[in-house]
Amino acid sequence: MLTKNPNPAHLAIAECEERLGKQGRKVTIITQNIDELHRRAGSKNLLEIHGSLFKTRCMMCGHEEANYKSPICAALEGRGAPDPETHDAQIPVEQLPRCEHRGCNGLLRPAVVWFGETLDSDILTHAEKALDSCDLCLVVGTSSVVYPAAMFAPQVAARGVPVAEFNMENTPATERFKFHFHGPCGTTLPPALARHESEPN
Repeated sequence: MLTKNPNPAHLAIAECEERLGKQGRKVTIITQNIDELHRRAGSKNLLEIHGSLFKTRCMMCGHEEANYKSPICAALEGRGAPDPETHDAQIPVEQLPRCEHRGCNGLLRPAVVWFGETLDSDILTHAEKALDSCDLCLVVGTSSVVYPAAMFAPQVAARGVPVAEFNMENTPATERFKFHFHGPCGTTLPPALARHESEPN
């Protein structure tokens, strides 16, 4: 993941956020992605509802912090893509990454939401506030099948707010939206978010 770079869609969103911010308008990016590419593109007002692969969370004390080490401990070196038939990584538990916060020593895990886990209620509350007050919603490069995020844009559309979907294919929610831009987001989104001639410089 550290070798990946933001694509033109990430960069267009970040530029749009900065430009509209200077006009006194607010852009909130709500993402399910855990790759931090929006952050690396320059987005500031970002809600990562599934967390970040570049943060760790202690399973004992709950402390979270940024962690860009790859791998995060020596015992994980060369174990990035295990064989699907492997039942046990055979790493002694004492060699797994540990929390150093206030001498806790609890096991660390990625600060991401795994299937079956609950999303952070504070982040969801911030997302709901942004969605309740938005005057335009863009849905970019998602299947619209992972809940609760899959219901965000349809709820906005139900209020009569214009929703534009940018995607390679139609999704289960496409018919609920006013606009659909078919194609790669890195191609379709930048011109849609470019400064309009009516905007101030």
